[in-house]
This record gives sequence, C-alpha cells and structure tokens, in this order.
Amino acid sequence: MTEQFGLTEDQLAIQDMARKFTADQITPFAAEWDEKCHYPVDVWKAAGELGFGGIYVSEESGGIGLGRLEAALIMEAMSYGCPSTSAFISIHNMVAWMVDAFGDQQLKDRYLPGLVSMDLIGSYCLTEPGSGSDAAALRTSAKLDGDSYVLNGTKQFISGGGVNDVYIVMARTGEHKSRGISAFLVDKDTPGVSFGATEKKLGWNSSPTAQVIFEDARIPVENRVGAEGDGFKFAMAGLDGGRLNIGACSLGGAQRCLDEAVQYVKDRKQFGQAIAEFQNTQFTLAQMLAELEAARALLYIAADKVTAKSADKTRFAAMAKLMATDTGSSVVDRALQLFGGYGYLKEYPIERFWRDLRVHRILEGTNEVMRMIVGREMLA
Repeated sequence: MTEQFGLTEDQLAIQDMARKFTADQITPFAAEWDEKCHYPVDVWKAAGELGFGGIYVSEESGGIGLGRLEAALIMEAMSYGCPSTSAFISIHNMVAWMVDAFGDQQLKDRYLPGLVSMDLIGSYCLTEPGSGSDAAALRTSAKLDGDSYVLNGTKQFISGGGVNDVYIVMARTGEHKSRGISAFLVDKDTPGVSFGATEKKLGWNSSPTAQVIFEDARIPVENRVGAEGDGFKFAMAGLDGGRLNIGACSLGGAQRCLDEAVQYVKDRKQFGQAIAEFQNTQFTLAQMLAELEAARALLYIAADKVTAKSADKTRFAAMAKLMATDTGSSVVDRALQLFGGYGYLKEYPIERFWRDLRVHRILEGTNEVMRMIVGREMLA
C-alpha cells in the first residue's frame, strides 16, 4: 500500500508494528483457525502486550490513548491476515473505551487493567432477536431491586458469547425508547447468565458467536456504566469508531486478496502466456486498486473527523463504512474470479476472505442504514 495520506512517523511505526505482529502471529495460522473454528485467545494476550487491548483508552487509565486513524491502521494491518480476528480486536476495544469514557473510577479500577492487558476479554451486547437495525427497540430489562439490577432478556449475534469474560449489556431501565436504556458491565459467571449454542456461520469462524441469555441475573448497581438512561447514547457514541474499524478490516482483507491476485496472474499461464499479460486482467486489477485506494482515502479522512469530533463525523463514518465494506467485498469477489476455479478452493486464502468480508456490510449498522444516515443528514 502506498503511504500517500501523509501519515506521521508515529502512525507509520504503529502500522509497521501491527503488520509485523500480523505476519508473525496471525497470517500463518488463520486458515487453520477458520477450518477448526478456533478462537485464538493466546494471540489476544500477545496483542494486549503491544497495547492493542486499549487502543483508545486514555494513558492515565493504562491504555495507549491513540486516535481513530491509528486504530484503523491497526485493524487494516491485522485483517490482512484474518478479518475476523482483527474485527474482534475492534469489539474488545469498544468495550474498554466505553468503560474508560463513561464508567466511574471504581469501575475503571476493577476492570480496565484486565481489559487493557486482554487478560479479560470483552463482548458488546446491543442486538436482540427482535431488534437489529432498530437497536433502540431492545427489550432486555434491568429492574432496580435494592443494591442491584435484575436483568432479563436475550442478546443475539454476540461475538465471543459464552467464551469472553465480561459483557457490556444495553438493557431497558425506563419506558422512553432511547433514553430508557442503561449500560451494565456483566461478568460471565454471574448466576442467571447463560449462553446459546455457538452459531454455525458462513465466515468469521475464528470468532465464536452466540446468544447471551439473562434470567433474573443480579448485577450490582456499581456495575452500571454511567448514569441510568444514558446507555443508548454511549452505544451510539461507540458506533462511529466501530464503523471505521469494520471498514478498515474490509480494506485490509481486500488488499491481501488484491496482492494474492497480482502474484497469481503473473504465475498462471493460459494460451501460451501469463494471464497478467492480457489487457482484460490489467484493466480488472487497475479498477480494483483504484476503488480500494479511494475507499481507503475516504476512511482515513473520516477517522480524522471522528478523532477531531467534527460536526459531520457521523456522516463521514457512515460513508466510509459503506464504501470500504462494499468495495472490500467487490474487490475480493473479483480476485476470486481472477483465480478461476482455484479461487474457490480452500487451498488458497481468497475464499476465506470472500466469506469473512461479506458480513461487514451487515455489522455495525447495515449498509442500508448507512445510506439512510447520509441521506437524512444531506436533507436536514
């Protein structure tokens, strides 16, 4: 990838560190993790040692206090090896950031050291069986009873469900659709917390997904994150960054497949010459690269805006997520086509990226919702 965005020396160093980590600890093993549905917890601990468990947790809270562009560079580098592994780092960081940004001091003191080191791994619980895009329609309830809240309800599509240690849970504490939602930090072994069977998925096989079920689970009041009724606001505040990260994961995965395709077409011979020599192949590759670089530039601009808290940050994050994930899927699909029948075989990495990147157009707000956000802002 060309470095034309004017990345600082520090940003280039972070990117380089993430690339080296990926080349050593992720890329050689990703196909096996996918095949065996293996969740590489040992790799999380190693990532935690580099500070990747608290990318935008403040330095005073033990994190590395970076901005959203640096986070995107890390996600993009890691997804070059395995998008589902990289995307999980994004989810964990959203949990750690939420505790740091909105939790009180006792909550930070109890949970942040473990989250930052990735000795504790976090999941984010917003989606429910009946509320996906309409997240504020969630029905999981939290009723105050003495010095604890009693949680009842089910969360759906939870990455790390049943495996991870702590869960940030959005639950209803009041009647108002969005202002009646509060956030809670729930330990895995809390009585009344159980998990559904691990879902069998098209992709993202190195990241287990399961329902999280609450049946009269008692959560201490001190495990509420921020004030009662502020949970939905916190959830929405985290989404701009999450959208950038998932977009960055698409860029990294697509870049890997483009690089693999370039190598393949040079080696593959048909009709007496390398298929790289056919003009059609060159046109296809040129178009893939142009689209990928355009999506990357938009994503980096959006990341700067989110870090700077610009007025148009949400619109730019939505546009960047939309373009990066649509482009990522499309680039990988064309890479698979260039490989022909071999692209369909598990012997090559293309089919895994094709499967893994497809879900990015659904996660962190579907791309239809991204268009809705942008259109609404344009017409406001």
